[in-house]
Amino acid sequence: MKKVVVGLSGGVDSSVAAYLLQQQGYEVIGLFMKNWHDDSVTISNECPWLEDSNDALLVAEKLGIPFQTIDMSEPYKQRIVDYMFSEYENGRTPNPDVLCNREIKFDVFMKLALSLGADFVATGHYCRKEEILVKGKSVYRLLSGKDTNKDQSYFLCQLSQEQLSKALFPIGDLQKSQVRAIAKEQDLITAEKKDSQGLCFVGKVRLPEFLQQKLLPKEGDIVQIPSSWEGYIQKDKQMSFECYENELAFRSQRFLYKRTDGKVVGKHQGAHYFTKGQRKGLHVGGTPEPLFVIETDVKENIIYVGEGHQHRGLFRSALFIKEADVHWVRPDLVLKNGENRSVLVRIRYRQPLQKATLFKVENGLYIHFEEPQSAITEGQFAVWYQNDELIGSGVIC
Repeated sequence: MKKVVVGLSGGVDSSVAAYLLQQQGYEVIGLFMKNWHDDSVTISNECPWLEDSNDALLVAEKLGIPFQTIDMSEPYKQRIVDYMFSEYENGRTPNPDVLCNREIKFDVFMKLALSLGADFVATGHYCRKEEILVKGKSVYRLLSGKDTNKDQSYFLCQLSQEQLSKALFPIGDLQKSQVRAIAKEQDLITAEKKDSQGLCFVGKVRLPEFLQQKLLPKEGDIVQIPSSWEGYIQKDKQMSFECYENELAFRSQRFLYKRTDGKVVGKHQGAHYFTKGQRKGLHVGGTPEPLFVIETDVKENIIYVGEGHQHRGLFRSALFIKEADVHWVRPDLVLKNGENRSVLVRIRYRQPLQKATLFKVENGLYIHFEEPQSAITEGQFAVWYQNDELIGSGVIC
C-alpha cells in the first residue's frame, strides 16, 4: 500500500482529496502547514490558521487518518515574505501563491513528507497529472483542471519533473460542485466552508495593509498621462525593423514617462503599494471614465495613470523573460536560440488564454501576442500552454 501525505489546509478541496485517496487504497497521512505567526505583521485579531488547523484536524479524525501540524513559518519568511517585500519595494508585483507551491509545498513540505516514508504528496489543486513515455523515459504532463472556472494549473507553473513525479492531484477531474457534494455526503466539516481569500499565508489580511507593515508610507504625486502623449504616437509609427528580434525588443519595452508628460491629479502614500492595471485605491475623481495605473516609478515615487480601461498606456504586444527566469515544466520541449513556437499564454490567474508566439534568444525568451495585452506586469508569471498542457513559465521582466 503506497503512502501519501496530504497537505490538509482546512478547506473543502484538500479534505475531499484526502477522502478520495483513502478510497483508492492509499495509506493517507494529513499534515497542516502553519505558515505565518509573526505578530508584528498582523492587522486583525483574527487567527485564520488556528481555525483552519482545527478544521483540518476534524477532517482527519472523521476519515480516521493520522494528523499533525508542522511549523513552516521560518522557511516561509525567508523564501516568500522577504522576497515579496523586496519585489514590491523595487516596483515589481510578485505572485506569492506560485512561489508558495515551488518553494514550500513542493519543496520543503515535500522533502519532509518523503523523509517520513511517503511515496507521494497530494494537494487539493484543480489540475491533473499524466505520465507519458518520451524516447523510452517517463515524462510528466501538467494539465489544466477539468473545472475551467477553478483551474489552478497556473499556480503550479514552476514545478519540476522531479516534483511532479511525486505529486498527486485527486480532484483535478472533478467540478467544484462535485467536490462539495462529496464532502457533504461524507459529512465533512468543510463541506460548506467558503474558499479562502487574501494572501496564502496571512489569511484575511489585505495586501496593501500587509505591505504597510514593512514598507513605510511616502507621499508622492499621481500624474495623469493623456492618450495623445507623444510617446504613443512615436511607438505606433515605428514599423520597420532589421529582424524579428529587434521588433520584439521594441514591442516589449515599457513606456518611460516623466512628471512633465502629464498633469498632477492627486497624491498617493507610496508608489510601491500600487501595480499596473490597478483601479481601486487611487481616490481621484472628476474624470468621465475611471483612472487606471499605467506605470509606477518607485525611485521618483510617482504613479502614472490613464483614463479608461482602453487607455493606450495599458497595452503592449510583447514581453521579455530573462534566461535565468525561464522555466520549462517539459524540458524535452525547450526551444533553442532562434526557434519559435505557437502557444497559448496567460499573464495572470483567471485570464483567458491568449494566442501568442514564443521566440527564444540568447539572453532569454520573448512572448509576442496576437492581440495587445493590458497591464503586463513585471514580477508576475507568464505561463504557456499547448492545448490544455502547461509546458513552461517565466517571470515577466
